[in-house]
Parts: sequence; C-alpha cells; structure tokens
Amino acid sequence: MFKKITFLLFLTGIVLHAQEQLSVEKIMQDPKWMGTFPSDIRWDDHGETLYFKYNRDNDPSDSLYRIRIKSPGTLEKVPAREARTLIPATDSYNKNRTKKLYTEGKSLFLYDIRKRKKTELIQMDGYIGNPKFLADENKIAFHSGTNLFTYSLPDGHLRQLTHISTGETPDKEDPKRSPKAQWLREENLELLRVVSEREEKKEKSREYTEMTAAKKPYAFYSGKAQVINLELSPNEQFAVFNLRTTGDSQKTVVPDYIDTSGYTTDLHTRTKVGEETTTMDMAVYNLVKDTVYLVGADALPGLNDLPDYTKDYPDKDWEPEERTVMISGASFSPDGKNIVVNVRSKNNKDRWIALLNTRDGSLKNLDRQRDEAWIAGPGIGWSMGGGVLGWLPDNKHIYFQSEETGYSHLYILDITTGKKKALTSGKFEVFDPFLAADGKSWYLTTSEAGPGERHFYTMPVYGGTMKKLTSMTGNNEVTLSPDEKYMAIRYSYSNKPWELYLKKNTTNAKETQLTSGRSEAFAAYPWRDPQLIHFTASDGQQVPARLYVPTADVKNNAAIIFVHGAGYLQNVHKWWSLYFREYMFHNLLADLGYTVLDIDYRGSAGYGRDWRTAIYRHMGGKDLSDQVDGARFLIAEQDINPQKIGIYGGSYGGFITLMAMFNEGDTFTSGAALRSVTDWAHYNHGYTSNILNEPYNDPEAYRKSSPIYFAEGLKGHLLIAHGMVDVNVHFQDVVRLSQRLIELGKDNWEMAVYPAEDHGFVEPSSWTDEYKRILKLFNSTLLEDHK
Repeated sequence: MFKKITFLLFLTGIVLHAQEQLSVEKIMQDPKWMGTFPSDIRWDDHGETLYFKYNRDNDPSDSLYRIRIKSPGTLEKVPAREARTLIPATDSYNKNRTKKLYTEGKSLFLYDIRKRKKTELIQMDGYIGNPKFLADENKIAFHSGTNLFTYSLPDGHLRQLTHISTGETPDKEDPKRSPKAQWLREENLELLRVVSEREEKKEKSREYTEMTAAKKPYAFYSGKAQVINLELSPNEQFAVFNLRTTGDSQKTVVPDYIDTSGYTTDLHTRTKVGEETTTMDMAVYNLVKDTVYLVGADALPGLNDLPDYTKDYPDKDWEPEERTVMISGASFSPDGKNIVVNVRSKNNKDRWIALLNTRDGSLKNLDRQRDEAWIAGPGIGWSMGGGVLGWLPDNKHIYFQSEETGYSHLYILDITTGKKKALTSGKFEVFDPFLAADGKSWYLTTSEAGPGERHFYTMPVYGGTMKKLTSMTGNNEVTLSPDEKYMAIRYSYSNKPWELYLKKNTTNAKETQLTSGRSEAFAAYPWRDPQLIHFTASDGQQVPARLYVPTADVKNNAAIIFVHGAGYLQNVHKWWSLYFREYMFHNLLADLGYTVLDIDYRGSAGYGRDWRTAIYRHMGGKDLSDQVDGARFLIAEQDINPQKIGIYGGSYGGFITLMAMFNEGDTFTSGAALRSVTDWAHYNHGYTSNILNEPYNDPEAYRKSSPIYFAEGLKGHLLIAHGMVDVNVHFQDVVRLSQRLIELGKDNWEMAVYPAEDHGFVEPSSWTDEYKRILKLFNSTLLEDHK
C-alpha cells in the first residue's frame, strides 16, 4: 500500500511539474492563444501588394491584411469597405495579361491592368460564371444560367450561343392520362356535341399555326440532369457541357438533439457505400449545325475488363458488361481545333485521357491508366473527375500526371503521333504543376528532396533539369507575382507554424520574413522537433515515423502510438502538422515521460502508389501491422515496457485503434478511438468503394476490414469518443458498436459523447474534455500497477 501511495505522489509531482508549462486545458483552448498565421495568400494584379488572411488584433475571425512590397516591414489591415471593392483574384486574363475579367454576382467587369481602370460591361438576369477571352480577344465568353453567351467589346453586342433548358421537352411535359382519365375524355367527346366541335376547332387552329409559323430555334432539354461545366471552344464552333444526374438513393439521417428550436431535428446527409447512383455524361453542342449529341465512350479500350478481385468469387456470375464511365475535364487546345477529356470508370480502376471528335462525339484513347486497386495520387484526382490535364502552346502536346512508374509524375503526349514522354522521374511525387506565362517553362512543387519536404522548382517546357527555387527545409507553398519576378512563400517547419516570406524568383536570392505571428505564450515553450525515423516492418518494408523522446529524468518506459486520419494524408514530415493539437499533446506526453510514435502507415500519402494501395481490400491489415511493428520497435530500441503501450487516433485513426484493441490485445494495453468508423458498409461511397469495392460485390473485404466483427477480441481498456452530429462518420457507428460490446458482456470500455460536435470538433471545451479523458486513460492504465 505504501509503495502505491508513494508512486501516486510521484506521478502527481510529474504532472504538476510538467503542467507549469503545458496542460490539456492550455493546448486545447481556442487556437488564437498560439498567435496568428497567414493563409489564402494572393498578389494584386500589379505585383505590388500581397494580400492574406490574418488576425493580428485578436478579432473574432481572420481579416484581410496586406503588405506592400516596397515597404515589406509594414503590415496593414485592409478596411472592410476597401476590401469589398478590391479586384478579386481570378485567372481570366488576355494573352499578354494586360486585361482581366471578373464577375460580381450578376455583373461582368473588365479590368485594364495598365490603366488601373475597371469597367462594368454587362448585367444579366442571373449569375454570371467562368468569363474568358476567346481567340479573338475582342470577344468574351461566359455562362449565365444553363447557357453560353458572347459579348463583343467593340460594339457591346450580346449573343446567346446555346439554348439549353432544364426539364423535359414540351411534348413530354403533359402528364400521361390514366386509363380511367382517357375513358372519361372519350366518353365526354362522344356524348356532348358542343365539346366535340370545340375540340375539333382547336385542333385545326393548332395545325394552321404550325404551318404558318416560323421555324422554332433549336433547343436542348436536359431532363432530370443538372447542366454543369459549360465550356466554349476558342474558335466558337463548339461547346461542351456535363449532364450530372443524381439518383434517388436513400440518404442517412443524423439527429441533432440540441437544435436551437428545442426540438430534435434531422440532418439529411449522405448515402452509404454501394448506393451511389450519380452519373456524369458529356454532350457536344455543335454551334455550326445547331444540334447537341452525347459523347460516347464505347471505343475506349478495356471497357469490359473485369477487376481481378472477381476471381475470389468463382460461384458468382461475373458476366462482362460495359462499365459506366464519368466523362469530365474538357480542355480545348489554344486554337480550338481539338479537345481532350478525362474519363474515369465508375469503379475507379481505369482512367483514360481521350481525344474528343466534335463531329460525332466519339472518343479516341490517348493514354489508359489502369490500377487493380484504385486510380488516385497527386494530380490524378478521384472518380468524379479532376486531375492535371491541359495543352502546351504548340497545340499538339497535352500534359497530365500518371502513377505509371509507381510515383505521380508529369507527362506530355503528342496527339499527332501518340508519343508520350515523362518530364519528371524518380522515387518522389509532383504537385500542382503549371506553365509559366510565356509557355516556355514549368513551375512545380515536388518531394524530390525527400518525402518529408516540399520545394518549388522550374523546368523547361519539354523537360530537362529541374532548378530548385526554394531553400528553407520544410514546406514551401509558393505564390508567384503576376510578372513572375517574386515568390511569396508560405513556409513552416516541424515546430514552427506557418509564416510568410518574400523572395526574388532566383535560386540564390535570400528569403525575407514578412510575418511573425507566434504569441509570447506559445513561443515561451521549447516545442520539440520530432525525430524522423524508419523502422523495419514484418514484411521488410521501411516504415517512416515521427518519434518524441522524453528526457532521461522523467522517462517512464511507457509509450503512446498516434494514428493519423486518412482520406489521403501524410503526417511524418518536416512542416507544421495539420494535427497541431495532437502535436502539442505529444509534447505534453513527452514531458510526462511517455515516448510517442506517430507512424505514416501503409495507405498514407507521400510514398507512391504501392504504399497508397497496400490497404486495398483489407483495411486493418498492413496498416494495423505497421502499428504492431512500431510497438516492437519501441520495445527493442526505446526500452519500452511491453505492458505499457497505448494507442489512439481519430477518424481512420480511431478505426485502426479499434482494430488494434480487438485484434492485437496482447500488444496494446489501452486505446482511445475518436470519431471512428466501426463498420465500413456504413461509410460513404466515394472513399470506401475505391478501397473495398462494393459490399454486395466484395463482402469478404468488408468482413475483414470492419471492427464491429472483431469486438469479442477486446482485452484492454477502451475509450470511445464521438460527436453526435457527425455527418461524416455517423454517431450510428459507435451506437451499433456499443450494443455489440454490451451483448458480448465487455465491461472494460467507456464512451464519451459530444452533442454539439461534427466530425471535426470546434468547441475548445469539447477538445479539452476529450483529451483529459485520453490522458486519464493512459495515466491510469499504463502507469498505475493495475495488472
């Protein structure tokens, strides 16, 4: 008894000593205590001023600030009235970037950059979108409602180019008569002579009107589909648009128990995986022939290919059939003579870059990307479209990104010869490439310096040596000035939040720091620079991780493994973490003597295609074994007691925590699962179907991957925490799991619920309560002699 009391007093002393600097209450308060850090960086059109969001004066929210380049030491808050009148940031310039288009609601404006003069060109009845100069720069194209218009700058003439209407064609708008209604009509005409004569006169009048009337202009009716992505070719001969149709799939309901009304209200959210019925067609509007036709994908290679996983279900009838595809991302060549489009199979195992024949709507394949898991990666996008795709100024080369080598790189392809060339190569990834204003070179961000760094480069347009333009170790997010002479760099390091720097656009220039937003309270603590290490997994792979090591005088031989969330995310890097609260919590844990390991497990971003897809058809497989191998590393290399290892994480990290506690109970003594998926059959379609296919087609993948099936394996101590108005991972997930734990007779678990919180917590009180519970869990299960 005496030993236990002495131990508890010692433990209390450690906590009090550490909390002189850090406490859960301190690090989980409103993030404004840390200071203010710049976001949404942009230049004015003259390259004289940088604008960004900031909060120097402790306002309720960020305001617009500016720094004039000629006086970089002066930070000014932009008055609200002036902020409302600023020329907005757009990319609608003429070729020599002397003029720019922008919209404000229903008005279209032209800004003359040299004269610094703005002119309102036209006001429409509806919202104006996507204005751009045509090949003849005296003409402007834009869309309003569901139609395209052109505006002539010399004479102000407005012309409507397309005639697209939503709904059914007029002859389909009359409801079909039921058999009963048809019988009554015929009986009425037969019995009542006056009614019959009047109907006959109306019919003759209609026939005469149709014979003498002028021909009606062509009109296209979209039916139930939504018209989006209207694009006009630079030569004004064709337009393309998408027809997006959303089915009537059942949406899940999330109750809000603390709505302002005092009543429980229902939030209608998303469908569950396997119930997604959205389609995306593309149509060509031939403006010369005044007609519309749908784009056909039947000539694309591999449309009937079955995915490999079907071999695991030999008793199921897998009759090959043409797969549904999503066609989007139309890009016109500068001369308007050719169009390339991005085509994705709805099961997201194929991406085609195709040339669109505007004469008949057919497609010619230029590049097919196939992945038996799922197509994704930087610059490639997801199943609904997106991804890098465009033209070089020569009108014959297109550019795009592909994981053909296992890493996402930049390619060009000659549409006249079909020859493809990789502009970048190596075991790194390319992010956000774009052409210089003169079209002679590229600007791009890459991880060539290492997966934990991001730098900005320039490279000749047809390939060659990449020249690194940034030098600060960490992450360099660059926004170029309009004349491309300066770089505004939003930069951070592992233990240094984001700040704004200015640098001339040359390799050897020196960066000038423009902001310094850390508060005195935040800067007073010596935040750790985590060690970036690798450990060897059971399959021989080198797994990257962040390691927080306590000082020898407080080390308690206990360890915590943190599991980051997913989507497609990386957390082992040299810049300020998206998980800044967890980063601060790990500093607190290290102060208390814990060793903390934060792993970029299989499925994480930043390490190429094979790392990304290693979780295909089995979430909770290699991503979980990486956590177990991390625990073994801690035992072998960091002198951690095997009985004193905990694990925690949120969202996907919560899911892995559940799998760890249910399947690896001999490795993990306790765990905190936050906002966690418990049954993947109840999560969304876009994310889940990529990794596990669809539950009715690949039920074994769901059975292997869902924690609710393994709840009987719980041995250690489990904390479950979840927001009750979570519209991403629904509260229903943990309600179902809790009932399963009750039925299994498990009594070493508890659940904390947060009635006001969605998936990402907002209230400091919720963050504080959650992390006090996590700390209490680990202190009581890993430090006390409870075994």
